[in-house]
Amino acid sequence: MLKTILRHQSRRGIIGSRFKTSSVQYVESRARDPTFEKLMDKYKNLVKVIAIQDLILANPTNNPPSVSLDFLSSLSQKLHLNRGAASFLRKFPHIFHIFYDPKKSQTFCRLNDAAIDISRQEAEVINASLPSVVNRLVRLLSMSTTKALPLRAVFKVWRELGLPDDFEDSIISQNSHIFRLVAAHEPNTHILTLTDEMRDKSFVASVENWRLMECCKEDCSVDRTEIRYSFKHSYPPGMRLSRDFKAKVKEWQRLPYVGPYEEMGEKKRSKAGIMALEKRAVAVVHEFLSLTVERMVEVEKISHFRNSFAVDLNIRDLFLDHPGMFYLSTKGKRHTVFLREAYERGCLIDSNPVYSARRKLLDLVLLGRHSMLTNESRSVETCQTEKPCLKDENRG
Repeated sequence: MLKTILRHQSRRGIIGSRFKTSSVQYVESRARDPTFEKLMDKYKNLVKVIAIQDLILANPTNNPPSVSLDFLSSLSQKLHLNRGAASFLRKFPHIFHIFYDPKKSQTFCRLNDAAIDISRQEAEVINASLPSVVNRLVRLLSMSTTKALPLRAVFKVWRELGLPDDFEDSIISQNSHIFRLVAAHEPNTHILTLTDEMRDKSFVASVENWRLMECCKEDCSVDRTEIRYSFKHSYPPGMRLSRDFKAKVKEWQRLPYVGPYEEMGEKKRSKAGIMALEKRAVAVVHEFLSLTVERMVEVEKISHFRNSFAVDLNIRDLFLDHPGMFYLSTKGKRHTVFLREAYERGCLIDSNPVYSARRKLLDLVLLGRHSMLTNESRSVETCQTEKPCLKDENRG
């Protein structure tokens, strides 16, 4: 990685070089964006709810599907249920129902009808869009230098990619002309790879769509050659952009690089070569986030793809070094990165059916113990809670 890379210190408004600091200091020095922070405040409980929901649905032998409270209590620390499982479940009566089974002399938890209906809707829209799901998985594999990925890495992001929970059977096995599973050198490990006929398939990165739209604008004042290698930038509100910072970003925008679907050549050790490698890494994670349903992912999960994508840089530092493209949140004891350009007022700009279904579950989480709202009033409440608006950000 470059010894000297861009860094900002939001408290002092200083933008300069990043010297040696601890990782904690570096993360804390980032400029906060209240809209994304507010969104992650909501997602903290949603992540826990989804984890419990998956455990419940994984027990179809119980009728209805359910898990014992004792079992959930044993996972309280792992699920970050600070006050215990029972206390957490009672916060969301529109999602969970606690009941006592006299036959088993145990207390169980199941999903309420509203949560079951949302889960069913999500499964239906995923199954209705299987061609798109297959395309996303092919694109992910195509970014790998070997056109192959460890299956365990794909399992890490199956939900983010909008894959069915049985994707090994419904996607991989059902499309043997596209995918192959081969044994790896490690025991009980498999590699998911593209078939020979799919390896030469070419793709256009999502950023190219933005570049094309920018060039086609009637009032476009940007030189076409300027935008050829550019990415869309927008910054957290209140982040002061110095003249030196703007100049460095402009220089970086002009820098040629190898795209996420292009074959990498020999790595050059010159300064320009190292900067091009960094820009390629940015392009790879930008495309990765563009492939996710919600344009967001935990940093730990994307780190599993570093070797396959030939990204030699620290992924988290990469997000911090480019605050105009990515926003890193540390809410909920996890580092989550958002693709800034995909969001406005805390909502995805280009929505999709899977995202819409998941937002309904978030609505139930936000209801907490309150009475059930109508769809109309819930939509009004959601819109009101998403301010301030990302439109008002400084744009670079």
